[in-house]
Amino acid sequence: MFRSPIIFAAISLATVGLVALPAAAQASKDDSAWSRKFKTPPPSAHIEVTVLRAFNGKPIGNAAVIFHPIEGDKDKGGLELKTNEDGKAIIDVIPIGDTVRLQIIANGYQTYGEDYKIDKAEMTMEIRMKRPGSQYSTYGSGGSAKSDSGTGSGKSSGNGTPPASGSSSNSDSSSGSGSQQAPPASPPK
Repeated sequence: MFRSPIIFAAISLATVGLVALPAAAQASKDDSAWSRKFKTPPPSAHIEVTVLRAFNGKPIGNAAVIFHPIEGDKDKGGLELKTNEDGKAIIDVIPIGDTVRLQIIANGYQTYGEDYKIDKAEMTMEIRMKRPGSQYSTYGSGGSAKSDSGTGSGKSSGNGTPPASGSSSNSDSSSGSGSQQAPPASPPK
């Protein structure tokens, strides 16, 4: 008994919904103030970066490849990828015509950085990473800034040569505190 009125009500509601649906769809087509305009994204380039060791040409895995899109002098953010076991990192989202600063960081190698203009639909870059060089120090065994035995005034010319001779701005030599030439420095030991 209860089934027939429930079924009748369900069928009548479905019929009313099917009749009202096309009218609502037509009303939404006429109301263009609410529609969103779709802007197609600019064409992007397919960029493949290969990171290799400079001394033997073998790939470097797990190196950080960072793309910094540049607009004028401003950095617009960064996109970071890691290289696979073949030393490759691939990106497909940088628009053609942009300038990008490529930075590569790998453990045990010098950091690489260079600006590139993305002007082709497909670009391949092969980067050879170098080992860090020796650090320069003026205090090491080859530096000439060391004093030879701690004697003297503690002032050094820095290059092991005596100061230049000639006239000085203090030409008053009668007072004893005038300009005097220092004796030539002994060669480094």
